[in-house]
Amino acid sequence: MDDSTNKFSAGDDDTANQQERLLPIANVGRIMKQILPKNAKISKEAKETIQECASEFISFVTGEASEKCKKERRKTVNGDDVCWAIGTLGFDEYAPPLKRYLDRYREVEGDRSATPQRNEEDGGPSSSAAEFNPNLKPF
Repeated sequence: MDDSTNKFSAGDDDTANQQERLLPIANVGRIMKQILPKNAKISKEAKETIQECASEFISFVTGEASEKCKKERRKTVNGDDVCWAIGTLGFDEYAPPLKRYLDRYREVEGDRSATPQRNEEDGGPSSSAAEFNPNLKPF
């Protein structure tokens, strides 16, 4: 096999690896549309740019939270670690509302774990997470 075949294969692997680390483009577009007026259009380039930025931001914050966990000899990154990382990385204005949201989420989830859950046979969701409202604003 010649080098050009190997480069092509490696390029495909790089593209596949990059696609795995990016948020799904349809989800990015859906989130963007929620903010814009109904008649606004979003270019493919704009979606891809936001996709790359949001994915990089998630990696950046997660990496910082992971380093904290390693130093503390823990294997699991939790919401408090993410809030800490956001503040540590200079996003000080975002950390307190994110922490309030996390506390509220835990409060709602705790209430649900105390009540019996319905399942599909009863006509309800089988997971308490399915009932959590992500649009709940912490501020």
